[in-house]
Amino acid sequence: MLTTMRAALLRRPGTPDELEIAETAVPDRVNAEFLVKVVASSVNPIDAKTRAGRGVFGAIHTLPAVLGHDFSGVVVQSPYSAHPIKPGDEVFGMVMVPRFSGSYAEYVSVPSLSVVRKPSTLSHIEAAGVPLAALTAWGMVVEVAKAHEGQRMLIHAGSGGVGHFAVQFASYFGAHVIATTSTPNLTWLRSLGATELIDYTTTRFENVVRDVDVVIDLVGNVHDDTGTRSLKVVRPGGLIVNAPTGSWPTFQEDVAAAGMRGTDFKVAPDGNALAVIARLLESGNVKVHVQQIFALDEIADAHRAIESGHTRGKIVVKVAEG
Repeated sequence: MLTTMRAALLRRPGTPDELEIAETAVPDRVNAEFLVKVVASSVNPIDAKTRAGRGVFGAIHTLPAVLGHDFSGVVVQSPYSAHPIKPGDEVFGMVMVPRFSGSYAEYVSVPSLSVVRKPSTLSHIEAAGVPLAALTAWGMVVEVAKAHEGQRMLIHAGSGGVGHFAVQFASYFGAHVIATTSTPNLTWLRSLGATELIDYTTTRFENVVRDVDVVIDLVGNVHDDTGTRSLKVVRPGGLIVNAPTGSWPTFQEDVAAAGMRGTDFKVAPDGNALAVIARLLESGNVKVHVQQIFALDEIADAHRAIESGHTRGKIVVKVAEG
């Protein structure tokens, strides 16, 4: 059994160049955990924020650290011999960083409740782009907002990793989807199920939208006060679900003052929800879009790409052949 592996190590917070490819110890598999050989991972905005010293960096108590939440790969060790998922099976899922060592590495150890069989219709590259983004979208759109027929839902940043899943989930459950995006993504988002599209480069969404039931806010006040401007378009008693809460510190107070409901959201590595998403992917009702693929050696470039802020769908990191 191998004791060391290649991984992208973060030795100190800073720019993407602080990520160094080096040898490190293979994580221990204990109790009800799987050891998975990683074929592909992906890059999420939280990874870049953490690398820069924000995000969840404060919970990293030992350096160097391995980042990366998503993985798709092959089981090396199962929790016990009679487990239905066995060595050699293809799986995907999400590992909670920094509680566990991340997936910018050749191996991850991950709790069994966070591991799901990979959809047979997806490659490892495609599957690696799913877990964190799709589970975030599912939690916000389905579990919190309870998407349903006749509901008017405004989704900001509809073409991003979380956004393109949010549009599809809301449409699948019958909601009238209004999405903000840039010019090149208008036709693509319509094909994913958006009913109305607002090009934020030419149109202020508050000038053309009124009385929405729910806002799925994937922007907050990072850019152009998108979060607070959303208060103008929600019906009385409507709901705003906000993901980047750090950008809008007065979120709860502002929502309450406007006579609306609001909640933040934090994703969980829920294997049961991911199994449902896997069935939607396998049936073709939901699709994952991978914009760029980087090798593990190119992890710094992958971080630079996610920080550009103009990703359509997902950026994936190929760790091994598979």
